[in-house]
Amino acid sequence: MAKRAAAVVVCSCPLLPCSNKNDHRIQERDDWVITRDEHEGWRCSTVSNDEQMDRQPPGFIFDLDGTLVDSVYHHVMAWRRALSEVGIPFSLWQIHRRIGMSGGLLVKAVSREAGRPIEGATTDRAKELHDQYYHEQLHNLSPLPGVLDLLEALRAEGYPWAIATSGRQQDAAPMLDVLGLSIDQVALVTSSDVPYAKPDPHLFLAAADLLQLPAANTMIFGDSVWDMLSARRAGGTGIGLLSGGSSYQELIEAHAFRVYSDIADVVERRDELGVRFSRL
Repeated sequence: MAKRAAAVVVCSCPLLPCSNKNDHRIQERDDWVITRDEHEGWRCSTVSNDEQMDRQPPGFIFDLDGTLVDSVYHHVMAWRRALSEVGIPFSLWQIHRRIGMSGGLLVKAVSREAGRPIEGATTDRAKELHDQYYHEQLHNLSPLPGVLDLLEALRAEGYPWAIATSGRQQDAAPMLDVLGLSIDQVALVTSSDVPYAKPDPHLFLAAADLLQLPAANTMIFGDSVWDMLSARRAGGTGIGLLSGGSSYQELIEAHAFRVYSDIADVVERRDELGVRFSRL
């Protein structure tokens, strides 16, 4: 009987034939997979985009105010002072509902609701005053519970993560200081980097690009309905947090996949998101 030839792979992929013909394990190179089937022999095929996404670790994208840093109500107070000075007296609870929007959209929305629409130089003045009054409160800011532990675990485990905020880069820097981070240590996207901030999807799409991941393979953590709307439009999985003052019902109705009290609650219940850490 003639000796049977050794099994080889004949295809157009860049793989060389496997030297261990008794090994049934999958071997991977880029988007090609080679497998040995006991009956059909060696087979080589491409991996679909969905399969590639399943093989990648998920990316984590975080809003900043109210998600990582306890700062939402500081913004509310700053906006009330600023709006009052440009002739738009507004209640705190009404301003709170708009936190998470870009500053320009917030001013436009509250002035319209007050029946005193403003634009142009008055809008710019309101934003400048907000920045001034907000920066006066920076010494009172602190990380929200669980944030430092989670960020350290993400670094240790090699999960890709980024921060996407409707604030400008110069506003984000002191916030990162609160977290013990600097701009050059973080994949950061601010309103300075995109044409439109939340509720448009640009911030989260840009953050996913920084992580070199499809947005569909990211979990997007935020504390406002504007975060959840933006996450949905970007194609990511929105994870709602109560730490910014929005209610469970509001976040669920804005299509949050899950809602947690804060990041510490996320860490405690991380199995619900299919995330595993060896150091937490």
